[in-house]
Amino acid sequence: MKRAASALAGTVLLLATSACGLDVNAALPFSVGPGSIKPVPRLQGVEVTVGSKDFTEQVILGYIAELALEAAGADAIDLTNIHGSNSARYALVDGQIDLQWEYTGTGWLSYLGYDEPVPTERGQYEAVREADLERNGIVWLPYSRVNNTYAFAATEEFAREHDLRTTTDMTEFLKQHPEQAVFCVETEFASRPDGMPGVRQTYGFPVTTTKTFGTGAIYAAIDNGTCNFGEVFTTDGRIAGLNLRVLADDKRFFPQYNASVTLRAQFLAEHPGIADVLAPVSAALNNEEIIELNKQVDVDGRDPAKVARDWMVGKGFITTSGTG
Repeated sequence: MKRAASALAGTVLLLATSACGLDVNAALPFSVGPGSIKPVPRLQGVEVTVGSKDFTEQVILGYIAELALEAAGADAIDLTNIHGSNSARYALVDGQIDLQWEYTGTGWLSYLGYDEPVPTERGQYEAVREADLERNGIVWLPYSRVNNTYAFAATEEFAREHDLRTTTDMTEFLKQHPEQAVFCVETEFASRPDGMPGVRQTYGFPVTTTKTFGTGAIYAAIDNGTCNFGEVFTTDGRIAGLNLRVLADDKRFFPQYNASVTLRAQFLAEHPGIADVLAPVSAALNNEEIIELNKQVDVDGRDPAKVARDWMVGKGFITTSGTG
């Protein structure tokens, strides 16, 4: 059944990409020159097809990789915004794309099928790196500090007033003030073992009221006081846009979802310079940086390609003569 599903996903992907008629650098209407990323002779003119999933953070990361590769002399082909994680993963394994950013927890739990996450960032990365290479020939380059996992958040004002920085702080506060235990969560999160039931068991906080919303509505619900605490994704741009405070998961209940560049081992062996080009870029990324980039797209309405370009120029990785 899994093999049939993958084949179907690949067929859908091929139809979708052929219908879109994507061209080389179609989404990057500006020329890119070297900055701290210098030309790599063995990458000159090498076509590298970069994919991504279809949400803001993934598209930004895809453009960041394309810009880095262009500065190094490669010809980056844009296939960002692939619909669905399974289709994007199949595109990589099947050779329709050459690299994409992926999340360690997704690789471990969704693609490799393990039931339990590894609790630490490095441990989770090393586990998925070894298993995916052995089973599927996929290389995971060193992971970034971008960790797009679950957490609880509150308004900055509420968190500052009650000195809340961690989920343990929240727990101790709610034990003393259970009337404040009003949570907004997704419907699925409310009942999943790795959602509300599991995190409550780990921390022991009381819940007086639970309100369920779609993902996007939770951020506004926290901001307008509908709930004191809400389930969020830790790199969502609305965190910065609404000035929310993310409470640290100090007992490491939620899985680790660090972003890492993935590519086929054979392709990397043919073009080993790619790893060196992308290493400093990955090292420069963290949750604070990506939240701001996501905010510029989702809150401020900017084009993700230009957001990626400006970040790369600002960090000195590339130069560009483009405008806009």
